[in-house]
Amino acid sequence: MKAFFSRPAPAVAIDLIGAQFTVADVGGLIAETEAYTDKDPASHSYKGETVRNRAMFGPPASVYIYRSYGIHWCLNFVCEAGSAVLIRALEPTTGLDLMRQRRRVDNPVLLCSGPGRLCQALAVAGHLNGQSLADDPFQLAVPTEPQMVSAGRRIGISKAADMLWRFGARGSPFLSKKL
Repeated sequence: MKAFFSRPAPAVAIDLIGAQFTVADVGGLIAETEAYTDKDPASHSYKGETVRNRAMFGPPASVYIYRSYGIHWCLNFVCEAGSAVLIRALEPTTGLDLMRQRRRVDNPVLLCSGPGRLCQALAVAGHLNGQSLADDPFQLAVPTEPQMVSAGRRIGISKAADMLWRFGARGSPFLSKKL
């Protein structure tokens, strides 16, 4: 798994589309990702390592989890040092009843479409920050066949917003925003 993540974040972000991802047997297919690197002014790692972003400089195939605006947790998979892939959306396939209970919504499209919703549905929070994707409670199986992927501008950033580093499963209704 480390070899898969020991690559540039944009390449990993594309290759994660269609991957089966679960946390404690709850999850689905990764439908949308965003890439960030240490050379990217929109990245938390752009100005170097801090206490907050330390996990982003950790080993490839670990997770970097942070709170966005002090409200929502966001899940990232660490790639090369200082780079990571934000997991923006899943197509829910496993543990839907538990996701519905956690999110208090019935519509499967609204369960994991957006980083905050995804983390709430999967019960991802700061206590998992820095852990390896190879360890429990995580399970990740990357697709063996190339997926149909669309690219577009990243969401919710003001710096380097024109970079086409947001990727999604082409035609998926589970994206946080159309590509």
